[in-house]
Amino acid sequence: MSISEKQPGVSVDTASSKDYPTPPRNADDTLLAELGYKAEFKREFSMIETIAFAFSIMGVVGSVSSTFSFPLVSGGHVGMVWGWLIPCFFVMAVASSMAELVSSMPTSAGLYYFSAKLAPPRYSALASWITGWANITGQVTLVCSIDFTCAQMIATAIAVSSDGAMIVSSGATYGILLAILFTHGLVCSAATNILARLNLFYVIVNVGTTIAAIITLLVCSGGNRVSTNEAFTMFENNTGWSNNGWAFLLAFTAPMWTLTGYDSAAHISEEVAGAQRTAPIAILVGVFGTQALGWLLLIACSFATASVTNLLTSALPLPMGQLFLNVLGKRGMLVIWCFIIVVQFVTGAAQGVDASRVIFAFARDNALPGSRWWKQINRHTQTPVNAVWLVMAAAAVCGLLGFSAAALTSLAGASVIGLYVSYATPIFLRITSGRNKLVPGTFSLGRWYMPIGIIAVAWVSFIVVLLFFPPTQTATPVGMNYAVVIIVGVFIFASISWVVSAHKWFHGPIKNIDDPRSSLEGKEL
Repeated sequence: MSISEKQPGVSVDTASSKDYPTPPRNADDTLLAELGYKAEFKREFSMIETIAFAFSIMGVVGSVSSTFSFPLVSGGHVGMVWGWLIPCFFVMAVASSMAELVSSMPTSAGLYYFSAKLAPPRYSALASWITGWANITGQVTLVCSIDFTCAQMIATAIAVSSDGAMIVSSGATYGILLAILFTHGLVCSAATNILARLNLFYVIVNVGTTIAAIITLLVCSGGNRVSTNEAFTMFENNTGWSNNGWAFLLAFTAPMWTLTGYDSAAHISEEVAGAQRTAPIAILVGVFGTQALGWLLLIACSFATASVTNLLTSALPLPMGQLFLNVLGKRGMLVIWCFIIVVQFVTGAAQGVDASRVIFAFARDNALPGSRWWKQINRHTQTPVNAVWLVMAAAAVCGLLGFSAAALTSLAGASVIGLYVSYATPIFLRITSGRNKLVPGTFSLGRWYMPIGIIAVAWVSFIVVLLFFPPTQTATPVGMNYAVVIIVGVFIFASISWVVSAHKWFHGPIKNIDDPRSSLEGKEL
């Protein structure tokens, strides 16, 4: 039985859509009306621009450069090559399941909407509440972690250009982070057509810089390249954990952090033409492209790394900067590093757009404090400008973790846990209570949805536990993994809010389209 059959209030008969006071303009808006929402954005993202957006938000070379310390510490050469490849297979299972859901229900509400529609009616609102807050936590911390590593890249460039004379302090790095967040606030507030065109520039810079990095590392490392055997099999445990197997698993943090944000195709689906077909394609192409290019880049890094210890003991904020310095020298390193900074900057901008759409959608369903402010659409740009600045302000608060020695571990862990919990929840509901509820869209997994969904949920359950652990066996207040503080803090807030009041007034996604069959504004979907 389809969703609309199970819950009559969900859909609006297409044939009667002509009776709306403001009729949907095209097939996309008709489908959106059936899901219960009126069209509030201009659909100016084409297929190629949507793929570019999903791809750019994962920013291959910028993300690999930011998280290069994880495989170095957790396995060395083995951590680089196999610590990236192994998670890719499981992430593709998650992405495939998500693509099916997006194709069926292309709305900016995305994941929490999926959970509401696939959960048993009694628990629909609670499932939506949990998914929404988990996704918002992941979205905001991901914006912060991307922009924080962009600030670290700038600090690395300053240190190299000054020959080590200027080492940027934690306070100064936080100041750079605030400047980047402010700039991203301006960019993300722009009109949809501007954002769509910018993404074509983003993907060209992203792919071009990644390919350039792969070639330069392989060609310019010359006689310092390690052998093929060493590049693929040499293992080094620098974590402080005595168990080598566990130490290697911690290398999974890098690909898991990089391979996040592809739900962006769902969150901008109300701005996409042909969303039922375009959004799932963008997810699958974006994820596979990032996986493939990322693995090739890390193989090149493995060949070019003559000494793991040399990179880990570098005074530069990011070990990847030291690798490029060793291979290319000061001038060559600064040239390619500037392009990598640009990639990371535009990755943060794309993620800022994604996060603001999540805030807007959740506020549209009155699920956030001050929802009436965050769901407003700016009449000039036709974008949720207030939601954009809320994201930037929240990311600035999270950025205070930058004063911790394990800042990246904490921010990366919190973003991955938050996002993947929100990814896995509707997938879990799809393979349990929602088996007969999904109305297939253009993209469908068919009978394979069950085994693929089981793999996806099992993988997320494993990775969430893994990412709560500290980077070393002996944790200190300065070096502990604060992801648990962020996640548990949000969980406690959301739980108390639900028990005290939210269960009384939050009933899941609500209709905001004028339906002549009902006189109630904001009727529950």
